[in-house]
Amino acid sequence: DVYKRQDLAKALEKQKVVTRWHCEKLLQGKYKGFFLGKHKLLGHIGSGGMSSVYLAKHLKMGDLRAIKVLPQSKLGKSSYLARFQQEAKAIASLNHPNVVRAHDIDNQGDTHYIVMEYVDGDDLQTIVKKKGPLPFEQVANYIAQAAHGLQHAHEVGLIHRDVKPANILVNSAGQVKILDLGLALVSAEAEASLTIDFNDKVLGTADYLAPEQALNSHKVDKRADLYGLGCTMYFLLTGHPPFPDGTIAQRIAQHQREMPKEIRKIRAKCPGELEGICWKLMQKEAKFRYATAKQSAEVLEAWLAKHRVEIPVGVSADGSSLRLGDERSQGSPGRSGNDSNNLVDTVSNRGDDTD
Repeated sequence: DVYKRQDLAKALEKQKVVTRWHCEKLLQGKYKGFFLGKHKLLGHIGSGGMSSVYLAKHLKMGDLRAIKVLPQSKLGKSSYLARFQQEAKAIASLNHPNVVRAHDIDNQGDTHYIVMEYVDGDDLQTIVKKKGPLPFEQVANYIAQAAHGLQHAHEVGLIHRDVKPANILVNSAGQVKILDLGLALVSAEAEASLTIDFNDKVLGTADYLAPEQALNSHKVDKRADLYGLGCTMYFLLTGHPPFPDGTIAQRIAQHQREMPKEIRKIRAKCPGELEGICWKLMQKEAKFRYATAKQSAEVLEAWLAKHRVEIPVGVSADGSSLRLGDERSQGSPGRSGNDSNNLVDTVSNRGDDTD
């Protein structure tokens, strides 16, 4: 009886024996794929171009993790598995508070997966979709933190090549975490890049793509990431990408030859200096951008320190009143705070099984 099964599922969920995601799958007659290696899958977080991500709990330690799984349907294409393994190695080489960490890479039969740090929070794309353009100080804070994470990646020879709001997470403590190094290019070994070996045509994301990357994604340097960071900053300030209209080809062409609409024509109260920082990051020629991600972070932090002094207590950067706790939730650049004891279940109920 359908109703009895539903009642049983609700009772089990209430007792925390299973999650809502488990219930949905069980009611659909799906009972496989709930365990992977040493982890129990709790729910589906999201899907990307070549993988699905699940929330999981380590069976013995009880820690929450995010597990990125390569669908078996992708195994027939050799470049997907090779790129998936490259991503794991790229993440594993990084150790910085503003970069999502990789704990392990493994496979269970034909199911290949990466065990990563679970971030309790949303990505910037989702945050802006929910809240609209962000307060000016918050934008400077988040972009500065992201710049610190990129600087670390650049120092070990990695260029992200897909910096965008959806790839920048913010945890419950206000700490930024960069993720998805699936398009990362090892600058010291560019000639051996998988994107060349397999003639991979993936370039990045059109709305945040540096002009030089659209022309040749294999020969870009770290300044391509700064362009993506600038476009992300523009998105946080305005609520939409620099060029929100047109086809993919038209948007890529606009990135090649045009500057977007001035931020202060969209948001009149935007401080001119902050707009100028964003504008410099988005320069068409790489030589006119900031030289390094570190320099970008330092400029933003200097503006932030000065601006916080000028803004009266209790008033946000856009002139609206701050609610109690807003300042705390914004965090500070470089602040750590992904304590597993404070994690909450933010799992989406969308998605497919791993098999």
